[in-house]
Amino acid sequence: MGEIVRVAVDAMGGDYAPAEPVKGALEALQADDRICVILVGQEELIRKEMSGLQWPEGRVRIVDAREVIETAEPPVKAIQGKKDSSLVVGLNLVHRGEADAFVSSGNTGAVLVGGQAIVKKIRGVQRAPLAPLIPTEKGVSLLIDCGASVDSRPAHLVQFAVMGSIYMKEICHVEKPRVGLVNIGAEAEKGNALCKEVYPLLEACPDIHFIGNVEARDIPAGAADVYVTEAFVGNVILKLYEGVAASLLAKIREGLYSSPRAKVGGLLVKPALKKTLKEFDTSGYGGAPLLGLQGLVVKTHGNSRANEFRNTVLQCVQFYEQDVNGRIKAYLAKEKAARENE
Repeated sequence: MGEIVRVAVDAMGGDYAPAEPVKGALEALQADDRICVILVGQEELIRKEMSGLQWPEGRVRIVDAREVIETAEPPVKAIQGKKDSSLVVGLNLVHRGEADAFVSSGNTGAVLVGGQAIVKKIRGVQRAPLAPLIPTEKGVSLLIDCGASVDSRPAHLVQFAVMGSIYMKEICHVEKPRVGLVNIGAEAEKGNALCKEVYPLLEACPDIHFIGNVEARDIPAGAADVYVTEAFVGNVILKLYEGVAASLLAKIREGLYSSPRAKVGGLLVKPALKKTLKEFDTSGYGGAPLLGLQGLVVKTHGNSRANEFRNTVLQCVQFYEQDVNGRIKAYLAKEKAARENE
């Protein structure tokens, strides 16, 4: 057994808390003996959800937190005003070194604000982006940023490209990640002011393999390994991706049961179809890490069920062992030293 990874889980955040976060966290314990889970939230509610479930003895800890940050609350006000919330308490566990990672499906803005205010950014990181893996025909790609840095500047996107490349190399073992700039056309002169300004900067960056602009329709085909964009566009892409996948799945199921003949055909293709559809199920890839922090913070969807919590907690082991944020820190230190020696 390797080193134990302590994962704090926000048991009160998300649409289905505390039932789904608790269930998913305990399922992760059954799947990997390197994990210790810290359930953060109202202790009596957590224990109620734990009753009837099974988990390994000695690998679950409950940290009582009496307040809850609701989805619609203003992030800064919530972080400052609810010090005893599950979200703030969980982030402080990471900051103090009592947890190696924090997972939440709660208020996205509060996770972003709290991550940067409590866990804090690595020195030299301008913005900390959210970076989810998305399924494509060629495997998975990284979408960066998908919701943290609206109205980013060109320098931010260049740094996103570098951090995304480090992530794909260390976590997904892509030797030379292809970086694409999300745009409305393939030509270098296309796009809004931000795209036009950042294109030559990405082209000149020696630390990435920039392949140029990528249109949204080429994303599912796996045109790049890292898709760079600012948060507004990234979030729209992610939500559309999830919505289209869910709609297609529903229509396929409807078609397979539309007639006796279709049902017979459905039985024949079911094994292959099930495998293919599973590959395009975004919940299977866990959450989105907030890159560039001094500790590990991972955000899952607000409507996450136990399966996504399970996968996200398991994902934290790989994040921790590969030390992506540590590698980002080392890169920035090397870059700073190079500038000082010029």
